Amino acid sequence: MTRAPKPPPKAAKTPPAAPPARVRRSAEASRTAMLDAAERRLVASGPAAIRLQEVAAEVGVSHPTILHHFGSREALVQEVVRRRVDLMNADVLAAVASGMDKREVVAPLLERLFAMFGSNGHARVVAFLALDGASNPSIDGLAPVARALHARRAALAPAGVKPAREDSEFIVQLTAFALFGEAIAGPLFRGEPPERPDPKARARFLAGLTQLVETLLPVAASPPAAASPPEPAPVARRRRGSTAR
Repeated sequence: MTRAPKPPPKAAKTPPAAPPARVRRSAEASRTAMLDAAERRLVASGPAAIRLQEVAAEVGVSHPTILHHFGSREALVQEVVRRRVDLMNADVLAAVASGMDKREVVAPLLERLFAMFGSNGHARVVAFLALDGASNPSIDGLAPVARALHARRAALAPAGVKPAREDSEFIVQLTAFALFGEAIAGPLFRGEPPERPDPKARARFLAGLTQLVETLLPVAASPPAAASPPEPAPVARRRRGSTAR
């Protein structure tokens, strides 16, 4: 009589993954850690990469803890961007207050801002949000910079000259768009390998942008109004029939 084959041994059950270790922090430190973890994902892969469960696991808190601090995933993304914008605005506003009209101020400021847009990933964040159709605090963040710059230009304007607010807004927008475009597509437009951008080409671009901004910042005096030509002297009419003596 043939014996039936023995059934294969049952596979050992995989033990459930241990929950992430909780880390004791103050409320403010926990909030900062959550923002840092979400920011790394946002810069690398955009808003879709931010999953609250993954952020919670990395930070060592529970999912409800993140909701307690921010309310929703969308609010967390907005807070990450707002924090970045506030950091840049603080740098720009300090430069404006110290004398944005000085040559030694503009160039270092644009260097720092380009680092924020480029290597620190702010241009990627703005692009991700724009493609995602999300509201963008970065654009709203230009308003306080434009107001401060306009006040500075008005204070330095020649007597009797009032700069146009739209001109100050244009300078801020032009600078932001130029830095954003260089960080995202500068190497592509110049035909450089994206992974190996030409540092000399970028230096020339920033030098040209600096020169342009320095040209736009001063408020030119209005040219004097052209004097009206004098009225021609009336010509005396001779009476009919009179003869010259």
